[in-house]
Amino acid sequence: MNELQHLRRIAIVIAVFIGLLWIIRLADILFNLHLFHFGVYPRALNGLWGILFGPLIHGSWAHLFANTVPLFVLGTVLVYGYPKSAKIVIPIIYLGSSLGVWCFARSSYHIGASGLTHGMMFFVFIIGILRRDKLSMALAMLVFFLYGGMVWGIFPHASGISFEFHFFGALVGA
Repeated sequence: MNELQHLRRIAIVIAVFIGLLWIIRLADILFNLHLFHFGVYPRALNGLWGILFGPLIHGSWAHLFANTVPLFVLGTVLVYGYPKSAKIVIPIIYLGSSLGVWCFARSSYHIGASGLTHGMMFFVFIIGILRRDKLSMALAMLVFFLYGGMVWGIFPHASGISFEFHFFGALVGA
């Protein structure tokens, strides 16, 4: 398999995951499911389900769209650049960011895949600095150029936005 076919296969897998997020959002709207109740609710036993389901749920189409392109780009870059590490890193970011939110965040439902996006961006950037090979440095520069503004998302800046998911995603990714 050549590099372009390999990249295309990775992009398809990432796109299928993102498609699942869109299907979940559509089902939430069509069937009036109120899925946000399956988000992470800190320090509550019923909020533990959110560790698994919170990153899959989005509060609006705008929220989902805001995560779609970064998930696609960062997920593709991570899996392409670090295929062996990605098998470990992605589940750790997914679960670790949610667990951090469950342990330390404000009492509110926390939903969305931004913990994943922040974790992937911070991982790719920092590993590029540490490894210093051409591909790693190029990928680090690419993700920082495209998504370096995510650094500001780890600080509280707007009500209704879980900076905690951003913070713990970045922390676990780093």
